[in-house]
Amino acid sequence: MSRVLILHGPNLNLLGRREPEKYGYITLSEINDRLHALAAELNLELEIVQSNHEGALIDALHETKAGVVVVNAGALTHYSYALADALRATEAYKIEVHMTNVFAREAFRQHSVISPAVSGAICGFGVNSYLLGLRMAAEFLKGNV
Repeated sequence: MSRVLILHGPNLNLLGRREPEKYGYITLSEINDRLHALAAELNLELEIVQSNHEGALIDALHETKAGVVVVNAGALTHYSYALADALRATEAYKIEVHMTNVFAREAFRQHSVISPAVSGAICGFGVNSYLLGLRMAAEFLKGNV
């Protein structure tokens, strides 16, 4: 079974109660449940890490044996060169996801320092951004990307 690492960055543990007008009422636990259900359908093994600490996310990247990383780095997306470097150092195929359309938000959110370190990005589809990212992970692992 192929392994996929899902990385949830800072404040994503607050989904469901944090800015529901932007992120909806779905919780991180519910997102993870949907990811696990889809992973079972796609015959993928998931490793899921959420942290509010940049170093913990970097450590997860350094330690992973996953073939694909799906990352929502939260606010770290816009300023964490350390996370970008860790993504570059990871041999896995990398997919950046965001629940909101970052290009329609505040100016600082419209630039991602991690985008140059990933293969592609999906944004603006709520929880479906994660699910689309996982589907793309499966396609990559099957050799279709």
